[in-house]
Amino acid sequence: MFKILIVEDEIKTLNSIITIIEDYCNEVSIEKTAQSVKEAVDYLTINKQDLLLLDINLPDGTAFDILKQVFYADFKIIFLTAFEEFALKAIKVSAADYLLKPVNPKELIEAVNRVKNEFETAELQKLKLEALQANSKSLDKLKKLVLKTSERFIIIKINDIVRCESDGPYTVFFLVDSKRIMVSKPLKEYDEILSSSGFLRVHKSHLINIDYISSYMKKDGGYLLLNDLTKIPVSVRKRDYVLNILENLI
Repeated sequence: MFKILIVEDEIKTLNSIITIIEDYCNEVSIEKTAQSVKEAVDYLTINKQDLLLLDINLPDGTAFDILKQVFYADFKIIFLTAFEEFALKAIKVSAADYLLKPVNPKELIEAVNRVKNEFETAELQKLKLEALQANSKSLDKLKKLVLKTSERFIIIKINDIVRCESDGPYTVFFLVDSKRIMVSKPLKEYDEILSSSGFLRVHKSHLINIDYISSYMKKDGGYLLLNDLTKIPVSVRKRDYVLNILENLI
């Protein structure tokens, strides 16, 4: 989840910003609101955030006083102020955006969503690089896979995937620790990715890791029994192909 800290001492403005973000910005979490430099610094000392929405003029200083006291810098900034003369200074500290008060709802929504998308792209590239480095050590078989859920990016080990199941336009991953991960991509895409890593498409809705197959049962039209006792149907069209694969494993 994309984490946001809002620092604003005007209660009416603060409440308006909260309402706009909660109503129109998906997959974000307003983790904390603060009304002073001290309150913001105290929170940021122990809580990392992805985006800071900072009112420049505060009762005990300015937004720049906050930035001087934060020990990490991997966050984005959107400044909020009624004074245009702060624009140049805001640009010099590499603010993601600069919004004048009273805040225009459309501009706020666009600014938050743009920063969130930039953050997700950077995070995804970082995880993909990690997966690539792991996979490059064994070019004949994938080692890791990056999945994007509605809330975050996750790296999983290929060997930890028991099976994948189609759920309309989504794919549900079933892992060895009984966890389930849903992603907004069709099963066909993962069939193409995982087919060379020991995965078998046995049905239009099921992709199975061969290592977790216990047996093939002929009754009830034919199904696979997995190590966790899950029954996975085998389509009539795939039956001979599946049996041939399993026979060659012996």
